[in-house]
Amino acid sequence: MPLSLDDRQFAFWKLRRSGLANIHIADRFSISRQAVSKALLAMDRKVEETLVEMAHANQIEVERLNAEKGVLFGRSVPFDTAAIVFISADRGVQVWYEHEGDCGACRRYTQCIELLWNYADELGITLTKTDDPTRMADELFAKLREMV
Repeated sequence: MPLSLDDRQFAFWKLRRSGLANIHIADRFSISRQAVSKALLAMDRKVEETLVEMAHANQIEVERLNAEKGVLFGRSVPFDTAAIVFISADRGVQVWYEHEGDCGACRRYTQCIELLWNYADELGITLTKTDDPTRMADELFAKLREMV
């Protein structure tokens, strides 16, 4: 079953990822804790399958995966660099390659800054203010590695 970012299971998953306990998710939706647990187990399987499929599609060797946080750390075979596959509630499945670039001259500068800030907010990670997406990504993914 493919990952759907707008179904009820995904809503439960996002709430759990933000730190809400299963019992509080159940209360919020007026359902049993068992129903929430069952839905989250199914969602974790979907998240894991999605992350692994995206890694394989991008020739990324999996090093570490955390379905509850929706993140996979690996290494890009063709680019010989660290890569992160992650699920953003707002932007879906994303792949980020560790790199040094001239971010100020890049036409995707704004999109990268927004993606990184939004994803950090989703995870409750505070980032140092910077205008360099490469440094932001390094900080974000280092903190995320510590969490998983």
